[in-house]
Amino acid sequence: MSGLWRLGGNVDAQAVGSLIVLWLFFFWRLFTPVADDQASLAKGDFSGQFVAFGGYQYQRMTQGQIPLWNPYNNGGLPFIADTQAAVFYPPRWLAIGLSYHLGGWTYNSLQLEMAFHVLLGTLLMYAFVRRLTRDVVCSPLASLVAALVIGYGGYMTGYPPLQLAVLEAAIWFPLIALGILEATRAAALSPHYLALAGVGLGMSWLAGHPQTSFFLTYLGAAYLAYRCFALRLGWRRFLFSLALFAAVSFGVTAVTMLPGLEYLRYTSRSGLGFVAKGHGFPFQDIAQFVFPGSVSQWSPLYVGLPALFFISIALRQRPQESRFWLAVTLFGLLHSLGDKGVLFDLTYNLVPGLRYFRGQERAAVVVAYSLATLAGLGVAAFASFPNRAQRLRTLRYWLGFTCLLAAIALAVLVAWTLDSRAWGGFVEIAARSAIVAAAAYFVLLRFADAPRLATIQVAVVALIVFELFAVNMDHPANYDDKPHHEQLSMQPPNLVQQALDDSNGGQPFRVDGFRGLRENNGSLYGVMDMRGISPLFLNWVGRLVFIDYVENPLAWELFAVKYVFSEKVQLSVDTKLVGEGHDSLGAVYLHELADPRPFALLMADVAVANNNEWMMEYMGDIRFHERDKIVMQRAPELSLPAAASGQATVVSFAPEEIVIQVDTPDNVILSVSLPDYVGWQARLNDEPIEIIRAYAALMALEIPAGQHTITLTFAPASYALGSAISALTWLCLGMLALAWLKRR
Repeated sequence: MSGLWRLGGNVDAQAVGSLIVLWLFFFWRLFTPVADDQASLAKGDFSGQFVAFGGYQYQRMTQGQIPLWNPYNNGGLPFIADTQAAVFYPPRWLAIGLSYHLGGWTYNSLQLEMAFHVLLGTLLMYAFVRRLTRDVVCSPLASLVAALVIGYGGYMTGYPPLQLAVLEAAIWFPLIALGILEATRAAALSPHYLALAGVGLGMSWLAGHPQTSFFLTYLGAAYLAYRCFALRLGWRRFLFSLALFAAVSFGVTAVTMLPGLEYLRYTSRSGLGFVAKGHGFPFQDIAQFVFPGSVSQWSPLYVGLPALFFISIALRQRPQESRFWLAVTLFGLLHSLGDKGVLFDLTYNLVPGLRYFRGQERAAVVVAYSLATLAGLGVAAFASFPNRAQRLRTLRYWLGFTCLLAAIALAVLVAWTLDSRAWGGFVEIAARSAIVAAAAYFVLLRFADAPRLATIQVAVVALIVFELFAVNMDHPANYDDKPHHEQLSMQPPNLVQQALDDSNGGQPFRVDGFRGLRENNGSLYGVMDMRGISPLFLNWVGRLVFIDYVENPLAWELFAVKYVFSEKVQLSVDTKLVGEGHDSLGAVYLHELADPRPFALLMADVAVANNNEWMMEYMGDIRFHERDKIVMQRAPELSLPAAASGQATVVSFAPEEIVIQVDTPDNVILSVSLPDYVGWQARLNDEPIEIIRAYAALMALEIPAGQHTITLTFAPASYALGSAISALTWLCLGMLALAWLKRR
């Protein structure tokens, strides 16, 4: 049996149908039309970052534009380079297209994108394990179990639905593994399947969570090395396979990877060290393999008790590949402990790229996939035992484990009677684990008698579904009991609309959305906020914005802020109170600054500081007045008057192109409240001119006397090169696919 389309006929159709039905049941509260029964993903990063950025993508892409720059958050950021924006992720384009035809971008648009990825992940996992165990008894059951464990275990149903980029980057690993598996079945390596693996990894990187994709990259390379070693294919074939795998994955994602790598050099994340990046699971989190929810609100290491039984079978019988997946499990688990385990000290210094990431508990993705694969292999191994007696012998250990859990549950119950406040939360957890273990023993006893009997296989699946769904379905940390349209309005709140209604004479301005706007909602509503919650903040822009987290007059001046959303009735600078409202934290007041700085300002008094640190030190001097003096990285070449005269007017403002008209009788410096970032180009009357760093983070231009048109354009070379590489890669992949289909 060869080829991915021959998976066993009706049995596989039934398994796939079961996965779809179970998926609909797991997420039924997202799909039901009954408003009183509906649930929605809880607000937080999902709403404030992913829904908001998705809204900006929707607005730009439905107008036929590629969003390279986003002026609405972080004082302006290179949107194409913010990996979590997932600008070129194909499923996001599908979600945008469907939303466009169904009435517009909504909170539910991204909820359904999340749910679709869970289904896709289970289907891909089924296909991988099905091909891995294709010649083994009960292969469809083994594949179904593996798919359920990865799709509805503690990892995929924990924080990844809220951190959507994590979920979407993670679900592509089975496609990577499937391509590697099929490519290495014979002595002659298959470039078609290696290309498929590369596409899977490329899709993971496009999804927008580099840390998850980083782990999957190393896992994919390790799996390829293992397969080549196990089949004695030789180092040359391995290196060729690795090169092709890497080339395809890089080519697929180059359009965002190259701008992303460029952006990373200039963000605050680049300055973090070992201590900031070494956080991981606490040791007690390991208890959540058996007692989910006993340590934290999420249990990413939890795969279910029946799955643990099958994993133990795989480790004892050592079917093909079990040792590899065991090694992956141990490595991933030790690494996920971060600096609480010695392994991270080693990998931090030896593994290229690891220094860019913090939160080492995210290596749980590696643990989850390896355990799900081992569970599938264990099902196949248990069903393949030569006789019933051997299967029954393995259950003796599970009976002992069940008795141990029952004893723990009884002890917790006794402790609860003595101190109900301290032990109340553990009673349900311990009792459920003991009951599930006991039920598993009796179901597995019947499975040992007749592993091929359909009704018994259904019972095994039902037990796994019951346990995983009971623990993870409608998880209170992830879902609110309210319809999606009550979570976040797609229309601006009244105070935000009040700022939007101000045309400001056609001149752009920013707001400080500390309250009332918050998070990345500037991108959703189209109001330029100097703040945001994107984890990748330009380093020096962030330094300016957060000099004072609550009230920051210096940043208001430099970023041309006109309105401040605050919980304070009175601010430290002269303002007019123009509105009052509420957000989830209480009262919000809208202040209009009495004398806001214009977005483009002509200046003549220059102070020179050779680097950003010196500029920040200069601006920290209480004698410094930022409206009167501009701090620049180098001295101007033009001779300047004692005071600037003339006018600078923004005549056109678009995310990637800003046109400013300057009329001045003298040479001047044009100060622009726009982050100085690579990719921005300036032209004076269609002639290129230099952009000079000012105020440690912003732009300045030397303008000679006269009337001039200045055009600022964002056209990063990294995007041009990356898009060319990706276009060529997809063209080659299309030709390879056509050749494969023609031969078939």
